[in-house]
Amino acid sequence: MTDQGRLRVRDLNVGFRVPGATVRAVNEASFEVRQGRCLALVGESGCGKSVLAHALLGLLPANASVSGQAWLEGGGEPVELIGASRAVLAGRVRGRAIGLIPQSPATHLTPVRTARAQLQEVIRELGSPATADELAARYGLRPHELDRYPHELSGGMAQRVANAIALAGDPWLVLADEPTSGLDRPLVDRAMATLRELCDEGRAVLLITHDLRAAEQVADDLAVMYAGRLVESGPAAEVLGSPRHPYTAGLVAAQPDREFVPIPGMPPELTRLPGGCAFRPRCGRHTERCAAPPPMGGGMDGGMGGGVACHHPLEVLEERHA
Repeated sequence: MTDQGRLRVRDLNVGFRVPGATVRAVNEASFEVRQGRCLALVGESGCGKSVLAHALLGLLPANASVSGQAWLEGGGEPVELIGASRAVLAGRVRGRAIGLIPQSPATHLTPVRTARAQLQEVIRELGSPATADELAARYGLRPHELDRYPHELSGGMAQRVANAIALAGDPWLVLADEPTSGLDRPLVDRAMATLRELCDEGRAVLLITHDLRAAEQVADDLAVMYAGRLVESGPAAEVLGSPRHPYTAGLVAAQPDREFVPIPGMPPELTRLPGGCAFRPRCGRHTERCAAPPPMGGGMDGGMGGGVACHHPLEVLEERHA
């Protein structure tokens, strides 16, 4: 595993051609994640988070169009992921530099093969020195549990199998796409503890989730996505503790341990995004200025230092009315 790995994403755009329209799923996304840190990408379902993750691994369907840059740095010559050939992605990236923990692991596994058979196949393909039993033990599985078929695994077991498969090739970056989907809270807590351990071992983690509580447990940095755009980023404790974008504040307030009040309205259709700030129709603080695209405040390109894409960040409005 490399010691200086970094993923740098700049101005990433992803669209899908459908009859009579284009789905603008990701728009000008910029961020980075480094080894030893976890960046959580959060937002409501359908905002483009998982599409962004799949674009990095070249796993989008044929009707997708992708532009921008995504540099994978560390462990030799940097790899530009956008537009990389299948040979490069298979030989240098998937499973080797980047391990994918998929959404709904039980349904992701092949139903007619045991967990052991699927894990052994990955080990052979990647040339890993580890055995299936060694990987199983590392991620909390007993050897006999690997001999079960996916439908015989509990949600927690399926999650641990997915972890073992994702990490069989000792990748330095782990991309976890909604890894808590369908899990009860104790299993969510366990899954987040595992991701935190990976960071503490020196790996990088990009966590895709709509679960703010899960993100708070593991993330060093946080980026908030709305309607395909990143609208706020910074240290996780600061973004969740003192959100500046009205959308982020709404997500925080909607949590059961906070006000438990949903954000009014619905997200826009990605085929008909409004001009200017896409959150404007749902925002009680909008003004005429919001009809123009909001600037990307400092920090949006790194996901580390803090930034907000809003004409009227909350702290500015509060000072104005003080």
